[in-house]
Amino acid sequence: MSCPDWADADASLLDRFLDGLTPLRPRAVWAHGSLAGGDYQEGRSDLDLIAVLPGPVRLGTVRRVVALHRRLRALPLSAKLHCSYLTPATLGDPDRPHLTWAHGHVMRRPVTPVTRRELHDFGRVLYGGSPAGLLPPVPERQLHDFVVRDQRDYWRPAVDKARLWRQDVWVDLGLLTFARATVTLRDGRLISKREALDELPALGAPAEVVADITRRRYDDDPAPAAQDRLVRRAELTRAYLGPAIDALVTGYG
Repeated sequence: MSCPDWADADASLLDRFLDGLTPLRPRAVWAHGSLAGGDYQEGRSDLDLIAVLPGPVRLGTVRRVVALHRRLRALPLSAKLHCSYLTPATLGDPDRPHLTWAHGHVMRRPVTPVTRRELHDFGRVLYGGSPAGLLPPVPERQLHDFVVRDQRDYWRPAVDKARLWRQDVWVDLGLLTFARATVTLRDGRLISKREALDELPALGAPAEVVADITRRRYDDDPAPAAQDRLVRRAELTRAYLGPAIDALVTGYG
């Protein structure tokens, strides 16, 4: 197998991954997220993949998947390669947890309605069949309900945990996910992180925080923020995001 024409480090990692996956006889391998959606930042974005295997995921399958990912550890960017493993019999349930390799270890998690809609709208086929040929479509109500539930049950309680928001990842994902959720609920479409960043000023997000995310995501060599700035950034983010999520959930729930 071989991957499409991404940057050298990405292409090398994906080629090795696809070659290592061959003995498991996948029916398809797809990219979603930034890797497929046109806003991929090498070294910063995750490489989000879905593999459809031919049969039941048994203990032997798990061992082979773990061994494959461990063999890739020495390659640049391998820590950012995440893959969920589905089978034809388990494709249809968005609540069902699937074997997943992410953040350096094996876990089980669902392939959400947002990910499924991404695959249908702009997923990239790395190998085998297309999402349209294998993956059931995502009803609008299912997508809407998931987005509201994710904002209400995951992100809103997280806003109250002050310690989290001194970390870049929480600030970035919290605000960008909120903007993407807003556009999905308002317009019925999915947008990239770059588009979400452009939406945030009109949604009333703190300009200082939006500028910080932009700098860290798109500048060539962003300097780390001082501790006092991290505290201020966390306060600004939480003060904005809590009421903003409450209003979104009230308006669309």
